[in-house]
Amino acid sequence: MSRVCIVVLEEVEDDDPSPLISFISPQPSLIKAIFNGDADEVRSLIFKKEDVNVQDCEKRTPLHAAAYLGDAEIIELLVLSGARVNAKDNKWLTPLHRAVASCSEEAVQVLLKHSADVNARDKNWQMPLHVAASHKAVRCAEALVPLLSNVNVSDRAGRTALHHAAFSGHLEMVQLLVSRGANINAFDKKDRRAVHWAAYMGHLEVMKLLVSHGAEVCCKDKKSYSPLHAAASSGMINVVKYLLNLGVDIKEPNAYGNSALHLACFNGQDVVVNELMEAGADVNQVNEKGFSPLHFTAASRQGALCLELLIANKANINSKSKDGKTPLHMAAIHGRYSRSQAIIQNGKCSSTARMRTETLHCCRKLLFSGFDVDTPDDFGRTCLHAAAAGGNLECLNLLLNTGADFNRKDRFGRTALHYAAANCNYQCVFALVGSGASVNERDIRGCGPLHYTAAADSDGKCLEYLLRNDANPALRDKDGYSAVHYASAYGHRVCLELVSLVCVCVCVCVCVFFQAYHGHHHALEVLVQSLLDLDVRTPQGHTALSLVAFKGHVECVDILISRGASMMMKDYTHKRSAVHFAAMNGHSECLRLLIHNTDQQTAVNIRDGKGQTPLMLAVLGGHTDCVYLLLSEGASVEARDKWARAALHRGAVMGQEACVEALLQHGSSLLVQDSRGRSPVHLAAACGHVGVLRALLKTQKTVLVLKDNCGYTPLHWACYNGHDACVELLLEHDVFQKPEGNPFSPLHCAMTPLHAAAYTDHVECLQLLLGHNAQVNAIDMLGKTALMMAAENGQTNAVEVLVSSAKADLTLQDAHRNTALHLACSKSCTCSCVCCPHHLGIIESCFSVLCLRPLHVAAGNGLTVVVQELLGKGASVLAVDENGYTPALACAPNKDVADCLALILSSMMPISPSSTRTMSSLTFTTINHYSSPSKTVTFDPLPVLRSKHVSYHKFNSLGHEDGLVIPDDELNDSDSETY
Repeated sequence: MSRVCIVVLEEVEDDDPSPLISFISPQPSLIKAIFNGDADEVRSLIFKKEDVNVQDCEKRTPLHAAAYLGDAEIIELLVLSGARVNAKDNKWLTPLHRAVASCSEEAVQVLLKHSADVNARDKNWQMPLHVAASHKAVRCAEALVPLLSNVNVSDRAGRTALHHAAFSGHLEMVQLLVSRGANINAFDKKDRRAVHWAAYMGHLEVMKLLVSHGAEVCCKDKKSYSPLHAAASSGMINVVKYLLNLGVDIKEPNAYGNSALHLACFNGQDVVVNELMEAGADVNQVNEKGFSPLHFTAASRQGALCLELLIANKANINSKSKDGKTPLHMAAIHGRYSRSQAIIQNGKCSSTARMRTETLHCCRKLLFSGFDVDTPDDFGRTCLHAAAAGGNLECLNLLLNTGADFNRKDRFGRTALHYAAANCNYQCVFALVGSGASVNERDIRGCGPLHYTAAADSDGKCLEYLLRNDANPALRDKDGYSAVHYASAYGHRVCLELVSLVCVCVCVCVCVFFQAYHGHHHALEVLVQSLLDLDVRTPQGHTALSLVAFKGHVECVDILISRGASMMMKDYTHKRSAVHFAAMNGHSECLRLLIHNTDQQTAVNIRDGKGQTPLMLAVLGGHTDCVYLLLSEGASVEARDKWARAALHRGAVMGQEACVEALLQHGSSLLVQDSRGRSPVHLAAACGHVGVLRALLKTQKTVLVLKDNCGYTPLHWACYNGHDACVELLLEHDVFQKPEGNPFSPLHCAMTPLHAAAYTDHVECLQLLLGHNAQVNAIDMLGKTALMMAAENGQTNAVEVLVSSAKADLTLQDAHRNTALHLACSKSCTCSCVCCPHHLGIIESCFSVLCLRPLHVAAGNGLTVVVQELLGKGASVLAVDENGYTPALACAPNKDVADCLALILSSMMPISPSSTRTMSSLTFTTINHYSSPSKTVTFDPLPVLRSKHVSYHKFNSLGHEDGLVIPDDELNDSDSETY
């Protein structure tokens, strides 16, 4: 069974509503006094001018500590002494978050009295109300709710406070939220509602309360899981009964076609299975892959009782899935992996013996119910193949005694003996050979059972038995390999000796490569004695030494070097030597042997086809031991590849802090730039590696104004990619505080970092830049402000910050005389509603280069919501552009239609005195357009408002050019897939 989909609705560790972080010593003295609960000591330290806003290593202040302990007296004392009530730690938790998590109502009241922000969000976008809901802090929630405008605010996973309360099963908290207007049917990013969480956790009273207030019991999430699916999979029988009494569809499938019965069977929920069948569940209902509940219970570790119930209710034991598997196939396959294999490897134990008995019992039950023992699946494999592969001797003997065909082949030409030999199941091999199975039968690759056992049998027991029963060791597969080659490739010395007694290998070179690659040094030492040229190559140009260096087989490297193998030979594809391979894979001992047995300077700085040295490859892989070894042996830190990138560039891109530290200690310069002008600082900032960035900046004490060939600084790249930690570090670091000129002015760069953050809607970066006095109205070379950039690209959050918090000027115009409102109106987004000023004069004064007002633009793009918003703010419907078109005529798809519409309107609609001039002019020009070709008035189409912007290029080109893999920090939903 390739996929079994089960509901596992559980809290994800990264999504914990209130990650209470233990305060680890050493701590500032004020925090220590707070944890000791000594208010007098706290007063004494404050009197001694102790900093009340001092931060520990995780940016937690004394107020965080007091709130964590719920100590209202110390909280009051700290706030009155100047403590920042809304300070955030490195997870953006405020003291109010901490106080709510400690369920201290008194501490919460004190913080609220001093204007603590009830809307503050942590890095998971959770507000104090979310924390209160998950920690059952009802009294704290009662204090928070009146100060909130909306109790349905969601966190990063899309969950509201009601979701958290339903998961926790706290009835009083759920009642409070519902009474204050919580949306019963709100759904998170997986489309799961509070009723899903309550059903999965088995909180029946919460379920009843939600349903009584209108919760939909038949709702589905994105994978079409209903509350019944959730309750059935977790075995919550009370919730299952309650939902069935409400009349939910018992046969409703999820996105994979699985019913509640499928899920209950797979999880071994026999009580739920019995209840569902009594309620009328279809025991033969199949999912999209053709699996019935009987397939699921046959494969399940807990499915023995469920199987009894299904068969007793006339489940079809001969039901086939779409790939031809029957329940008996599933039972045999499951016995291979989880039960019989454990007995063979670990010896007998009570639990595995019980599972083994259950598997045999399942097989008997299915056979005695009339199942055809030789029924194949889509790959032609019968149950005998499955039992032989899994070493399930009892099932195999049962099948043989029932008349199973032991010489039957699957689609790959393999018999059951092939599978038993490949898995070294000696007892199964013995039983099959004793029953008359052919020991020299070949599959479609030309391999017999002896080939497979030579590759897998380390002690030679199965191989010796097959040889005694006339297996042919000289038999070759379609590639010309015999059992000797297979034994050599896998280093089975015992098998090699057994086969060599009756067959001599004639292809020593091939065997040497096998031994070298797999590190079988004992066999290699024997084989190299008969090989004259150790530098013989594979078709790809690899020597035996390069193979063992690539795999890190130290003993094999030593053997080959002592026999005179060349270390400077390069392959044909990447032009890499054995030294390159050892460095790129972090095999420091192999690297040491190679360097010390050849010319040292030549070996450590040898270049591959792309100009890369072993040091570059070692840094790329983060192999610190190899980096220090190469540096100590004289490797050049300033060496460049064909794109002018040094080893430090690679460390910055991959975030290898230890390697970067080593390179800096050996004099590597952070000012070195590649062919595109990018320094390691640019790359670290762009990739979000704050540790590497910090290490780089520490080494530079002078003023830095680093720009790449496009004029972008590291701050631009950090803002564009949304790495707020890197932005904060760059802004706070001394070398970026006083560059030549203003870093936020148009003269510093055509596009400021504020533009970059606005373009990609990274709100945290915007706030950091604005907090460091970034000029909100600075323009780029096209005359666009950051607000225009955000509005043009539909970045609603950035627009809201720039308009509401930074008070950006809405009347500024770009080179095409478009305001931010024009650009927002040209997009089907909500930015226009945010950009829309409340003063009518500002709306009416907004002209583009063709005299287009925002209402013209919105109407011409068919944006109903935006038009409605503009009309509500008083935009004029009679204003005309340079062609004499009103906003109504701007809705026309082309100018001919606009002219026709103007003629019809002039004939049907009464004209007010104020609009007489406009309509007369329009009618006149329209009539002329149709009556006199010599006086045709041409109407230019509406201009395209979106102009080309300076594009930001990601660093994917670095990976495309030399194979580097660039990490891309994407927003983590903090809610991993749980189906």
